[in-house]
Amino acid sequence: MRIDLHTHSTASDGTDTPAELVLGAAAAGLDVVALTDHDTTRGHAEALAALPEGLTLVTGAELSCRIDGTGVHMLAYLFDPDEPELARERELVRDDRVPRARAMVGKLQELGVPVTWERVAAIAGDGSIGRPHIAEALVELGVVPDVSGAFTPEWLADGGRVYVEKHELDPFKAIRLVKAAGGVTVFAHPGAVKRGRTVPDSVIADLAAYGLDGVEVDHMDHDEPTRARLRGLARELGLLNTGSSDYHGSRKTCRLGDFTTDPEIYGEITRRATGAFPVPGTGGRP
Repeated sequence: MRIDLHTHSTASDGTDTPAELVLGAAAAGLDVVALTDHDTTRGHAEALAALPEGLTLVTGAELSCRIDGTGVHMLAYLFDPDEPELARERELVRDDRVPRARAMVGKLQELGVPVTWERVAAIAGDGSIGRPHIAEALVELGVVPDVSGAFTPEWLADGGRVYVEKHELDPFKAIRLVKAAGGVTVFAHPGAVKRGRTVPDSVIADLAAYGLDGVEVDHMDHDEPTRARLRGLARELGLLNTGSSDYHGSRKTCRLGDFTTDPEIYGEITRRATGAFPVPGTGGRP
C-alpha cells in the first residue's frame, strides 16, 4: 500500500485542480492520498467527484499556526468540516490572507521589485492566496531562480524583509479544535530549517502531552539526520510518524508519492478519527 498524506491543489497554493490531483495520484500508483490544502476544505467536493476506482481519499487541511513567534503548520485529518468553531478559525485565517499578500507586494515594490498585485492575484486564481503565489511572481521576474529561492530572509521567509504576519492559530488551540471536530493532528515538517525558524523538541513534547497525534518525519525538507532525530523523538513521545510528499504540482520539485506513510500508521490515524472517514473511489459508479 502506498499512502501520501500531504498534498495541495488549486484550492490553496498547488497548481493541480483537486480533480487533476486525485487522477495524478492514481497514475502515480498511490492507494491513498490526503488533500490538505492550507486552511480550507474547498477542494474536497471536486476531489471526491473525480476520485478514481482504486484510490482512497483522506480529507484534511493544513492549518496555519504560530507559537512564540515561530510559524508552524498542523496537518488535520478526517475532521468534521462543518464543526462551527474550527470552521470559524479557518475562515479568519483565509480572510487575512488577501490583506497580508497585498502588504507583502507593497513591501516588494518599495524595494524596487516590479511585481504587481494583479499578477499575484492572477497566479493565485481561486486558491487561498499566499507566499507561494508571490514567490512564483518573483520567479517570473527573474528575481529568484525558483519558488524555494524566495523563502529566504532576503525575501519571504518568516522574519524576512517583506514578511508580513497573518492571523494564525495557537497550535494548542488547533489540536483542541481538531479533536473536538473528531479529527487527528500531525505536526507538519517540524524540522524544515530551510524555511526559517523551527520550534525546539520541548514544544513538540508539550504538544504531544496536550494531544498531538503525530509528526511528519519523511519529508523533502528533512535530511537524513533530521529524520532519524524526529523518528526517535516520536518513539520517545508515543507519537505516530508519517511520510508525505507535500505535493504542490509544478510549484515544487517533489512528486506525488515521493515520501509515504506506513500502512499501520495510516490505519491508526483512521481508527482515531470520528469526524469523517476515508472515501474509496468508485470510478463514477454509485
